[in-house]
Amino acid sequence: MRHDKAFVFYNNILAGELNREQGGYSFKYSNSYLIDEKLPQIAVSFPKQKEPFFSKILFPFFYGMLSEGANRQIQEKLLKIDPKDNFTLLVETAQTETIGAITVRDKI
Repeated sequence: MRHDKAFVFYNNILAGELNREQGGYSFKYSNSYLIDEKLPQIAVSFPKQKEPFFSKILFPFFYGMLSEGANRQIQEKLLKIDPKDNFTLLVETAQTETIGAITVRDKI
C-alpha cells in the first residue's frame, strides 16, 4: 500500500489536499475553506492562500503528527508500511484521534 494523495480536515471540514509529487510534497487549501473567513489557517506555517505550498520533504507540521519510537515501529509492522514512507504512515494513522483539530484521510 502506498498513498500519494490525501485530504486534510479541520474539525471534519475539508481544509485542503496534500500530495506526494516527484521531487517533494504539496499542500493546497480547498476553495471553500479559503472563502470561509471564520475558518483558521491549519498551522502557522500554512497561512490561508490560493497558491499551493511546496516542500522537498514532508512538511514538518505533518511530520510532527507521526508517532515515534516503539509506537511507530508497531504501526509500520502492523500496517506493513515501509519505514521510509512517512506519507503513507501519516495517511494511515492520522485519520482519527489526532492531537488537535487536524486529521489526514485518504478519502473525502
